This record gives sequence, C-alpha cells and structure tokens, in this order.
Amino acid sequence: MNRITGGMWADLQRLNRTAMIPHAVQWMTRLGWVANFDRAAAGERYDHRGREFADSEIYKIIEAISLEHLRSGPSELDAVADDLAGRVAAAQEPDGYLHTLFGRPWQRPRYSDFTWGHELYCAGHLLQAAVAHHRAYRSTTLLDVAVRLADHICVMFGPHGLNRVCGHAEIELALVALYRETRERRYLDQAALFVDRRGHGTLPLIEFGRAFAQDDLPVRKATVLRGHAVRALYLAAGAVDVAVETGDDELLAALKTQWQNTVDRRTYVTGGMGSHHMDEAFGEDFVLPADRSYCETCAGVASIMFSRRLLLATGESRYADQIERTLYNILATAPGDDGRSFFYANTLHQRHPGGDVPVNDDGVSIRGGAGERQPWYEVSCCAPNLARTLAGLDDYVATADNEGIRIHQYMSSTLEATIGGSPFTLDVTTDYPTTGTITVTVTQAPAVPATITLRQPEWSPSTPGRTRVWSPGDTFTVDLDLRERVTRPDHRVDAVRGCVAVQRGPDVLALESVDLPAGWALADAVLVSADPAVLRHQETGEEATVPLIPYRRWARRGPSAMRVWIPLDQTVAPPR
Repeated sequence: MNRITGGMWADLQRLNRTAMIPHAVQWMTRLGWVANFDRAAAGERYDHRGREFADSEIYKIIEAISLEHLRSGPSELDAVADDLAGRVAAAQEPDGYLHTLFGRPWQRPRYSDFTWGHELYCAGHLLQAAVAHHRAYRSTTLLDVAVRLADHICVMFGPHGLNRVCGHAEIELALVALYRETRERRYLDQAALFVDRRGHGTLPLIEFGRAFAQDDLPVRKATVLRGHAVRALYLAAGAVDVAVETGDDELLAALKTQWQNTVDRRTYVTGGMGSHHMDEAFGEDFVLPADRSYCETCAGVASIMFSRRLLLATGESRYADQIERTLYNILATAPGDDGRSFFYANTLHQRHPGGDVPVNDDGVSIRGGAGERQPWYEVSCCAPNLARTLAGLDDYVATADNEGIRIHQYMSSTLEATIGGSPFTLDVTTDYPTTGTITVTVTQAPAVPATITLRQPEWSPSTPGRTRVWSPGDTFTVDLDLRERVTRPDHRVDAVRGCVAVQRGPDVLALESVDLPAGWALADAVLVSADPAVLRHQETGEEATVPLIPYRRWARRGPSAMRVWIPLDQTVAPPR
C-alpha cells in the first residue's frame, strides 16, 4: 500500500478533496445532469440535460469520491457518493439497461447511435465507479447495478448478439475491472470480444474517417495510435488489460509497439497527445504544431492509464518516465490554484493573452481550447477525470513483488509491502522537483534480504537498486541531476524548426509574457542562451535575462501569452 504524505501532489490531493470534487458535484447538480436519473426513475417525460455522455460524469465523480475514501478515510463526501449511487440505481431498467438519454417512448431507441451515443462508454464508467465504490464502502448498491448492466451487455453484444462496438472505447477496460472484482469470466471474455471486434468497419463511415474511432484496423495490426486521442488511449489501456488477463503475448507486443511509436512520433514534449482541434485527434507522424496543440486533459489521463498498465505488465521504466512527464506537464497544469477552474486543452503556445470566452446561457464555456482555465465546460469530461486520477494517485508511486519495492514516482510517501511474510515499510521524503534530493528511510524490515529500486529518469545519472538485509532506521539519499537542459525538436517537426525547449527534471519550462520587459511582445523574443535564459528583442537588439517557469504554472498570474518552444537567435551559437 502506498500513501502520498507531502509535497505538491499531496497538496493537489487535498485540493481535490476540498474543492475539485465538490465543485464538480455542484455544477452537475446545477445543470440538471444528476436530476436526469431522478426523472428517469420516476418514469416521467423529461427533457434530458447535458450531452449524451453526461451520465458518465456522475459515475466518474462517484469513482473519485470512492477512491478518496480509500485514500484518506471517511469524510462529508461519503454521503454524496451514497446519495448519487442510490439515485443511479433507481434509474436502472428491469433488464439491466441504464442510460438517461435513450430507450424511453419519447427518446431515441436504445443502441441506435453507436458512433455518438456513448451508451457503452457510459456503461463502462459505471462499472469502474461500481468497483471503486464496492472496494471503498463494501456496499453492493452500485456493484449490483453494474453486474446487471454487464450481464445485459454480454447478452446484447456477446458472440450471438449485435456485432457492434461503441464509438468511444471505455467498456473494454471497465469489463476487465469488473471481472477482477467479481471473477465472473464472461466479463473478461466480452472485453476480449470488443477488442477483437474493433477495426473491422462495424461503425458507420463519418467525416473524420474510420480511424477516428479506431475502426480502421484491428488492434493487433495497428502500429501506432490514431484518431480521437482519448478513444485510442482508452482502447489501448483496455487491450493491455485483456492481454495481461488472458496471457495474450501477441496482443501485448502490438500495444508496446503502438505505445513506442506514438511517444516517439505523435507526442508533445509535455507528454500531451492530440494535435487536432476539430476531431480531438492525433495527427500524422511529427505533425506537432505548438500553437495548434490540443493535448486534451482527458488524453493526459488516458495516456497515464495506458502507460501504467504497460509498466505493471513489463516493469520497464520507460513507461514510468512517460507517466511522470504527463503528470507534471498535463495533470498538474490543468487545475487552477483554487480547484474551481481547469484547462480542457493544454496548448504549448498561446499567442495572445486569453480574452473573452464564449459561454452559453448556463454560464458554461462552449470552447475547449480557451487560453484561461474555466470553471466549467459544456463538455466537462476533464474535471471528473482529473478528480478520479488524483484520488487514486497513491497507487502510481511504487509497486512491490516478492523481492522488494520499486519506486516509480518521486513523491514524499509511505510505502508498505510484505516480504518473506514480514512487513517492509519505507518513508520517502523529498521536495522534488524543487530539488533532486530523495531520502529513503526503512521503518519496518523483514529478516531476509530485500531490494529497494529507484527509477532512473531518462535525463539523470543512474540510481541503482540496493539489496541487503535492512533494519529499521536504515536510510540513504540519492540526488537527481536537475540542471536545465536544452531540447531540440526532431527535424521532421516542421512547426518548431529553429526553436528549442528547456527542461528541468520532469518539468518542461515555458516563457510567459508577464515576465518579459515592458514593451516586449512574446513574438519579438528570441533565445540567446538558456541557463539563465537570455532573450533578445528582434527589432531593437535589446537583451534581457528572463525567468522561465514550469509550464504547469502558466496562466496563474492573470491572462498571458506563453510559449514552450522558443525561437533561437540565429546570430549566435546555439545554447547548450
């Protein structure tokens, strides 16, 4: 068991509990998304509020509260989870079907829009919420709902049912989660069937092409992620789950290839994924424009889900490296300091300070690519996704096996394992990434040799593992190299040719307009040297030393322009 005990991630978890989760519940209630379940249960005719996937946001918040209960114990949020679970359960149909937008006499028929209807997507989030709720509260209120719904899905979409898939993957990983909780084999079999059914053109052709919903190629034959980024990543995460549980090495190998090619060719330096605004999708290889980067927050969450599953399946540290990059530069960037606003998209180049943002009659932003964090969006999948990820973040810190503990993320934490039948407990203290010092103290130790392994980041010298017989009080310290480093783009990324990015530890740094000298515009500045950052004004020739800030801290001092990739001054030697 892991528990984050201090530092920026503990602060964000605290903010999640006290502000982010309550904020999301308030908006979902205010906008009528929660009341959809009450009206459905009452059998009355009603106008559905919210988008076709609004049900899933309630499920994600139930999951977030449940994970928060597991992390920090009882709180006032428990009553919220209990209330929401009861209202969801009351809306379920006798045959197990559950969705508040489809299936009633005045609504569209069930399963009449696989491309955009999100029925199985919403079902997947219910299953995940039910598993977390059951683990947190040992209540079967929501688990019983999930089992009835999963049984319905297995009948409707099993080998003798509808040969269809949902336009938005999610049900696949959720069915595996329910299988792991109940050990009901048909849920795993149905997940495997959905994975293998994808890519055979069962969805209608739409303007974005079949790749949008990954229905262009079977999962086993694909070599890179494509289409809608979140859909692609959810599908990949679910496919890893299927591969691990069924021992399907061929499938796992295909997914490892897809991960590597996507990270190498279709991922931004921040870890962000998705370079198309119109279809929220991956671009072709090396199509990574900084000022048109989309990098949806949900894609960051989904990327972490995919990488974590591959980390658990293989133990390879490259997956933990990518998790770290995405945590610090996407997840930590998205929420506002008060926990009541967030970014939907995470651009790498904001040309002008954020201005007026179009809002609808409910006061909700209708544009995901705003240059300022917004309280709520018409499509607000990202806020509850952030909430459930932060609530469950403790599990990402370390893993244990029969030989010892492997530390994957450097956060102040308490790590507990059992080695040789005895407890093995570590306290990790650090102010990383302010400094690179990490101190590990043994507080409980087995009588047999045990290994403590620390991930070696790709940018730092080796941090070797240590195997020995430990005693309580044993301690050691490692120091990671946090000197700033200049990163040059691949020459095939046309959009940032002639620019560099500066990184420090896990942080990508950014140049923000509020730090420029008076009268300078962001577009006027070119980089002369990087440590410290010296800029030159292209028209006047004036030079100034300007701080570069962690990208996650941008737009927290008011509206600003910002860029990650900074043009080089072509009159001097490139900085090192």
